[in-house]
Amino acid sequence: MRTLAALVFPGFETLDYFGPIEMLGGLSNEIEVITVAKGNCPVPSVHGQRIVVDKTIDEKSDYDLLFIPGGDSALIEAEDQEFMEWVRQASANAERVLAVCTGTVLLGMTGVLDGRKATTNKLDFTNTVHLAPHVDWVKQARWVEDGKFFTSSGVSAGMDMALAVLADLFGMDLAEEMATSCEYTWHKDASQDPFAKSAGLV
Repeated sequence: MRTLAALVFPGFETLDYFGPIEMLGGLSNEIEVITVAKGNCPVPSVHGQRIVVDKTIDEKSDYDLLFIPGGDSALIEAEDQEFMEWVRQASANAERVLAVCTGTVLLGMTGVLDGRKATTNKLDFTNTVHLAPHVDWVKQARWVEDGKFFTSSGVSAGMDMALAVLADLFGMDLAEEMATSCEYTWHKDASQDPFAKSAGLV
């Protein structure tokens, strides 16, 4: 059983979080999803739904997997040095690290992606990637794998990334079964990114 720290903060993007968790949490005998936040109070998404917190960042940082969703407020959280230090420590401890959208920028701002390839939301790409200048930002990618780090473009792309992580950990057959059980059409080609073109990045 692997533990997965699913980090939340006020204003996290709803599908950024729940899309990948639908995929990763579907393996309840293999992955235990633990919602982590700075405090114990329920945390609202950008759409107002509140999620109950299982652990605070003060309690624990050694999880097998780390997952960071995005949202405009992610860049506000990056100003909290205690929060960012927890992300660094949790990233160092984790077997795999996943981030979606601006969550990838937040992760990059900790320095753990320095010298690595990563991607993020294409609509905000040029307005955010300068915040982590030592990351090798990939303009056209649905998601990017570099070592133990998996990063994805915006919102729905996180589900494709999560399935890629399942394939990496448990094999392609299981990942395909999960996509089918969700009636989800999995974009397996990580370079399939029409939104990079519509955003004028390529």
